[in-house]
Amino acid sequence: MNTSSNQRTQPLAGEVSVITGAGRGIGAAIAGALANLGATAVLCGRTRGPLESAAHTIVQAGGKAEAIACDVRDLKAVEAAAKRVESSFGRVDILVNNAGIGGFGGPLHQLAPDSWDKILNTNLRGVFYMTRAFAPMMIRACSGHIINISSLAGKNALPNGAAYAASKWGLNGLSYSMAEELRGHNIRVAVICPGSTNTDLSPHVGKDQAKMLQPNDVAHAVAMLVTQAPQSFVSEILLRPTQKP
Repeated sequence: MNTSSNQRTQPLAGEVSVITGAGRGIGAAIAGALANLGATAVLCGRTRGPLESAAHTIVQAGGKAEAIACDVRDLKAVEAAAKRVESSFGRVDILVNNAGIGGFGGPLHQLAPDSWDKILNTNLRGVFYMTRAFAPMMIRACSGHIINISSLAGKNALPNGAAYAASKWGLNGLSYSMAEELRGHNIRVAVICPGSTNTDLSPHVGKDQAKMLQPNDVAHAVAMLVTQAPQSFVSEILLRPTQKP
């Protein structure tokens, strides 16, 4: 009786999840949600301090978490993180590519080339690196979820944020193609496109933060994706606030 109840409340017990950009905001909320479902949350990000703080919060709440400093723009760092996960846990069941940076400073023709590189390398190349490093473990297990956190900016025009929009349009196309490549290995790939979300990344000028999506709203969508029935998968979620902020 108790075992059955635990399986219902912790459907991801024994599974391992890797979340990038997990030190704060949406990433930290996703890590907490997956830990609440029973998964071990491996929190990845560039800065160790926020990662360890977020992992500590999860552990204090009774979950399992580990922090790994990893810059998704650095292939060697990503490969080292994958080796560490494989040696420590022997598996990865869920990969959430959440790490991202914004770029809303003005029109594209005024954007510095270094800023373009930083945005595209983090938001798009980083997903490629993480998938390249972690998908083989899922392929060997013939099971897994890869969830890419995109944006409604990947569906609509975004004046004064063209590089960010380009990275998210690219991420959507990458996700759809990955889904077709990996579904034969029983790996489900999905993309979540949130609208205005109350995080440090989003430009808040003129917006009511109380009406914006909150990090936990995106985490809830991730939780739905990884607990859906095995014979189907939701490949895309467009997530909007109920009221325009």
